[in-house]
Amino acid sequence: MDRPPLRTYGRIKTRTLKPRQAVLIDELLPRLGVPDGPFDPRALMPEAAEVWLEIGFGGGEHLAAQAARRPDVLMIGVEPFLNGVASALRHIDDGKLANVRIVQGDARDIVGRLPDSSLDRVFILFPDPWPKTRHHKRRLIQPDFIADLARASRPGARLGFATDWRDYAAWTLERMVASPDWAWTAQDPSDWRAPPADHVTTRYEQKALGDTAPIFLNFIRL
Repeated sequence: MDRPPLRTYGRIKTRTLKPRQAVLIDELLPRLGVPDGPFDPRALMPEAAEVWLEIGFGGGEHLAAQAARRPDVLMIGVEPFLNGVASALRHIDDGKLANVRIVQGDARDIVGRLPDSSLDRVFILFPDPWPKTRHHKRRLIQPDFIADLARASRPGARLGFATDWRDYAAWTLERMVASPDWAWTAQDPSDWRAPPADHVTTRYEQKALGDTAPIFLNFIRL
């Protein structure tokens, strides 16, 4: 019997949801979901100029801010942590954002259900670093996932990765550079030390839980 893939994330819930959060989970989340099985994101918002995917959106500050800046873009956010999903729904509700779709679950499943060349931009910001060597196999960035993400991204699509763990930055760069599908865009050190111009700093990033200042790695789909 096939075993399910190792989880790339830890806990999925901590504290009890606040009353408003519980209502948003029950009433708003079902309206912002995606279909079961394979789906075309363009069908969710036919007028969208582009489709962007944020993997592991945490509390949703970055996701909501990007959606507010670019109402012409369909933002799809995937997050396994229920409390994070509830937080994102609050931002979406407060901003009356109509261009966001939310999935609570494993990003690998969602990417696998997308059609070829359907994504224009991907964010992977401060994913679980799994710093212990014995847990490295649980990291999201693995060759198989890199390849599937490339399949789902159009030529010229951008992928932004950020971490505040040196080892995870080196791990990611090694595997992305080894891929025939992605090119690292950095020209000088400022390209990985400074965030992209439209970056939104989140509360999680401000906690500085890693062992280095944030490292920003940007790639383009070949």
